[in-house]
Amino acid sequence: MPDSAGGARPVPEPRTEPDTGPEAGSAPGPEGSAGFADSERVPGQGGPPAGEAAQAQAQAQTPVPARGVRRHSVRGQVLAALRSALVRGELVPGEVYSAPALGDRFGVSATPVREAMQQLALEGAVEVVPNRGFRVTERSAQELVELTEVRALIEVPVMLRLARTVPAERWTELRPLAEAARVAAAAGDRAAYAECDRAFHRALLSPCGNEQLVMFADDLLRRSQWPLVTAPAVRRADLMADAAEHSALLDALEARDLTVIQSLLRGHFETAPD
Repeated sequence: MPDSAGGARPVPEPRTEPDTGPEAGSAPGPEGSAGFADSERVPGQGGPPAGEAAQAQAQAQTPVPARGVRRHSVRGQVLAALRSALVRGELVPGEVYSAPALGDRFGVSATPVREAMQQLALEGAVEVVPNRGFRVTERSAQELVELTEVRALIEVPVMLRLARTVPAERWTELRPLAEAARVAAAAGDRAAYAECDRAFHRALLSPCGNEQLVMFADDLLRRSQWPLVTAPAVRRADLMADAAEHSALLDALEARDLTVIQSLLRGHFETAPD
């Protein structure tokens, strides 16, 4: 518009706001550079309990591979990373981890770490240690046996019912999920395989129409994926064998071979990598 003198008003230069960076309380580095490392482990035994601030300075004896956390959905990112670390055995059963130390490694504040750990406590993966942090639950072989038994009691009859009623085309649609699990197994990535395994079993059960059952079965499977205290390291061959059973199960479902379906499911639960 012309100004009072009849000339054209100069157009102001665009205002450039400085990049505010990550949200308050966080200071993540380059993507993939932050994650679990030495300083996040706190010895589970010896010495009087200390506050979390002091525990944040404790140095661990075993380094843990880095896992990055993106800025958005910080709590969800931290929870996913902690779950992966549990499956991989990077969070050691019996050890105590402080929220400030873990937050420091993620490049976030202690708050989303505490929130994620509280969720894991509800799931039974960790327990709260007052004024220190969270201790990773020590699981026994008997607990795994019990989880397997409950899974079989729930899933086998449901799958046999679905095998009689669900069209073969529905099972064919699950082939990509079985293939994703095979790829993760071939890579030897236990955490990625665990996620693919759970996605496959959720899809198997979803036609039953009972969301509560699907959620409960998924929780049982998640618990069964946590490593035991004395269990040997899961081998790539174990993951590959488990993944192969997914494809064999789909073959049996498409053929409506109830005898093979029942046998495969029971064997799959009993031999699943833990």
